[in-house]
Amino acid sequence: MSRALILTRPAAQSADFAAALARRLPGRFAPVVVAPLLAIAPAGGPVELAGVGGLLFTSANGVEAFAAASPERRLPALCVGAMTAAAARDAGFEALSADGDVDALASLAACWWRPGGGDLLHVRGRHAAGDLLGALSARGVPARAAELYEQVTLPLPPEAQGIIARGDPVVVPLFSPRTARAFAQAVAGLDLGAVTVVGLSAAVAAAVPVAGRRVVAPGPGREGMLAALDALDQP
Repeated sequence: MSRALILTRPAAQSADFAAALARRLPGRFAPVVVAPLLAIAPAGGPVELAGVGGLLFTSANGVEAFAAASPERRLPALCVGAMTAAAARDAGFEALSADGDVDALASLAACWWRPGGGDLLHVRGRHAAGDLLGALSARGVPARAAELYEQVTLPLPPEAQGIIARGDPVVVPLFSPRTARAFAQAVAGLDLGAVTVVGLSAAVAAAVPVAGRRVVAPGPGREGMLAALDALDQP
C-alpha cells in the first residue's frame, strides 16, 4: 500500500511539485494531498531601484512579487536555484542560478559583482530563511532588501488533518523552517508516530521534533527533495 504525501507549500508551488513528483516517481505516493500552510500576499509599495545594479531572488515568490510591482526587466537576476532562475527567465529576466542555498547565492553574487556596479537588491518576503545580506556584507558586496510579499499562515485542511489523525503512514516534505513550524503547530496534540518528515535541511527537519521519522534531503531545491523521497524505503 502506498503512503500518503502531504504538500504544505503555497498552492501553486505544491501543484508544480506534485507534477514533478508524478513524472519522477509515478505511483510512489497516494493520495497526494495539496494542503498549503502558507499563502502569498503582496506587501509594501513601489520598488525603489535607484542605485541598484542587480536583483537577488531566493524564491519564485520573489520573482512573481517583483514582476507584479515593477516593469523593470533589464537588471540581471541572480537566483538561488534552477527553479527560481526558470521563473525569472519566464518573467523576462536574464537570470543566473547559484544551484544551491543562500550561501551559494552569496558566493555567486560576490563573483559576479564589481566595485561601482551598484547595490544588489534582495527581493524577499517578510519572513526569510538565512541571512543573505549578512553573507554578502561579509564578502564586501553592498546589498539591501525589498520586502514585497508576506507569507500568511493557513490552517491544515481537513483531509490532511484526517490522514494524520487516523495514523495512516504519511510523508510530509517541508521546504522551509517557517513551514515546518507551521506544520508542527497545526498538528500539535496528534500522534505523529506514522509521519515521516523530509526536511530540505537539518534545521527544517528539526522544527518537527515529535515526528516518527525525520529525514534530511541530500541537496537543495526540488531536486534534493525528489532525491530524498526516491530514497525512502518502501512501506
